Amino acid sequence: MKKIEAVIKPFKLDDVKEALQDIGLAGMTVTDVRGFGRQKGHTELYRGAEYVVDFLPKVKIELVVTDDLLVQAVEAIKNAAHSGRIGDGKIFISTIDDAIRVRTGESGRDAL
Repeated sequence: MKKIEAVIKPFKLDDVKEALQDIGLAGMTVTDVRGFGRQKGHTELYRGAEYVVDFLPKVKIELVVTDDLLVQAVEAIKNAAHSGRIGDGKIFISTIDDAIRVRTGESGRDAL
């Protein structure tokens, strides 16, 4: 099993969700986050004073998939989140040793 963490622009969330549903994935965790990378941030004007906004709003998506769905899921996220502009986001993949469904006690692939 693999865990996919994707940090994307907030307005791309619905596109990514639909793309994942199209390949048969039903569950994910979504968190509102803030961060910066090469995009760095920008300056804004408030009541005549200029200030720097370092951390930009992003959305973090987390999902665990079986190894056979990994490539499809990553491609779906990558294609749906792409706008061609700086700050489109990042995708991180890590290995999951086990998963357990709390309600039934199922583990491994059955828990997904």
